[in-house]
Amino acid sequence: MTTIDDFAAGFREEPGFLNYAAFGPISATVAAESDALNELMGRARFGAVDQVLEEDERAREALAAVTGFRPDQIVLQPNTSTGLMHAMFGLTGGVLVSPADYPAITFAAVRAEQTLGVVAPIWLNTDHGRVTPGRVREQLTSTTVAVAVSLVDPRTGYLTDIDGIRQVIGDRLLIVDAIQGFGIVDAPWGAADVIVGGGHKWLRAGWGTGYLALSDRAVEQLTPVFSGYTGTAQEFTIPWDEVQEPMHGAAAFRVTGGDPLAAGRLATAVEEIHAVGVPAIHEALSDRVSRVIDLADEFALPVVSSRAPNERAGIVVVEPPAEQLTVLSAALFNHGVAATVREGRVRLAPHAATEQETFDMLRAAFTSYGSAIRLR
Repeated sequence: MTTIDDFAAGFREEPGFLNYAAFGPISATVAAESDALNELMGRARFGAVDQVLEEDERAREALAAVTGFRPDQIVLQPNTSTGLMHAMFGLTGGVLVSPADYPAITFAAVRAEQTLGVVAPIWLNTDHGRVTPGRVREQLTSTTVAVAVSLVDPRTGYLTDIDGIRQVIGDRLLIVDAIQGFGIVDAPWGAADVIVGGGHKWLRAGWGTGYLALSDRAVEQLTPVFSGYTGTAQEFTIPWDEVQEPMHGAAAFRVTGGDPLAAGRLATAVEEIHAVGVPAIHEALSDRVSRVIDLADEFALPVVSSRAPNERAGIVVVEPPAEQLTVLSAALFNHGVAATVREGRVRLAPHAATEQETFDMLRAAFTSYGSAIRLR
């Protein structure tokens, strides 16, 4: 096992970075792996290409170790949105989804309905944007075949109770967009039938590192609508002269060959997380989330994201009075604090290794904000 201190040593971002919910600067380990793979591909030494192609299997094995799914139940994707498109276009029937969820989910559901006409979004009436087991149970219908939800809501920071949802939906499929929680939340992955995510946020693996995990039940119920020549039974061969049927399994949800360099980055990032353990990462991150909340409270900035440790992951959202948003945004910018400003709110997202200097910069920004609004 790797210690949390060893894990923290791999963070390379400049002080002031509090924007992991948008993008995670790649770790030192991932950067080194990327350099090594690029060197192999750049020199094209005999056998190097075959060696690099093994990164796909390595990434799937790493994801399997963290999720509990088998490697053959996992297929790599370019990104989260592509994986969600595969899932939604493969459904037949109604899918219960929050209209306030991240657009990767809602767009996939609506585009599938518009294109194929065999899936129908059922719009969930949420609890102030939160998808809860109670609300899901109340709004299930006889035509509902699946429920789709973000593990962590990117706007409210709410950590969804996917185990509770699993218990109320019976044998319907549970589709989970895991990108805002994978690697930092010790989630009950066995409750999900479909797990979709990407590595460019909390995993610190860079873009192009998506993945799709399917339970055996999901494989039986989803149609691989977009299935290319790499999704046939003759894995990693080109089926010349005939168009073969998709294979039976997660690999059917491939369109073409993937990026082995991206697979190597993803494998490295997930292996690193598995080595230290998600609970240790979550504990370190939770401490830093609490510190951000405490600072916001100290400066009377309303925290509108989840406060309870069991209902949050790594996101803190503050909502100043509308007329003060520009002042807060300017203060953060002037003090070098990276955050996301959207829809009248500021989203702050530390990670397990966010250091004291960053909190000092955040305090300085909040102090400037407080001074400015008092002078108005």
